[in-house]
Amino acid sequence: MDIASILGLVLCFVVVLFGIITGAGVAGIQYFYDLPSILITFGGAFCCVLAEKTMADFLNGVKSIRLIFKTPQFDLPEVIRKIIELSNIARKEGLLALEEASAELDDPFLRKGVLLIVDGTDPELVRGILDTEMGSVDERHKKNISFWLDLAGMGPAWGMIGTLIGLILMLQDMNDPSSIGPSMAVALITTLYGSLLANWIATPIASKLSVNNGIEMSIKEVMIEGLLSIQAGENPRVIEEKLKSFLSPAEKEAMEAGGGEADV
Repeated sequence: MDIASILGLVLCFVVVLFGIITGAGVAGIQYFYDLPSILITFGGAFCCVLAEKTMADFLNGVKSIRLIFKTPQFDLPEVIRKIIELSNIARKEGLLALEEASAELDDPFLRKGVLLIVDGTDPELVRGILDTEMGSVDERHKKNISFWLDLAGMGPAWGMIGTLIGLILMLQDMNDPSSIGPSMAVALITTLYGSLLANWIATPIASKLSVNNGIEMSIKEVMIEGLLSIQAGENPRVIEEKLKSFLSPAEKEAMEAGGGEADV
């Protein structure tokens, strides 16, 4: 469970709620609920995004919200340790020995690359196949990211549409001055809803999905570089130093402290 995502979204709600209660008391919360405004803002925004997407992409985009609450299983130092271990096996026993070692690999992308090497696939073809698969994964992720970015753009727009509808209805009946203030407040609620949809929900989700995608693509790039180095017969120590360049100083220090270094 990703605590940062949960904590961030919950604290945003708490901050808004605190502002309302501080200004108008607990009873003031009722002033910020209006069902027609919710239907116009949220319904209009989601329906417009649906019009832009295929049904499959729309549903996948909605379901992708659950991904920000899961802790990504990305551990670059562990990936590098595994590649170094594979390079040690290849150096001692040959590339064919990697086929047995591949059965213990949890990552299907890394396993696929190892099997391509074992089969004697041309290095350029190995890179091409893995790059194509990486690009396909990246494209699927970007479809989900674009769903939330589009929703973030539609939220404020439909909030303004709701406000204009409310203002038009208010101007139709100006005979009772006492009703103007409450009517204006209801009209402005849709603008608030649109801003919350964009800045509290959609934009943070899109940003988190984008960050996770970037990390995953970087790790896959490390895998490709490591596998091609193994196939080229490079010394495990050279491979280790090459891959460690992808790590931050703190990660390098932790990795060296944890062992798992190449055989000389």
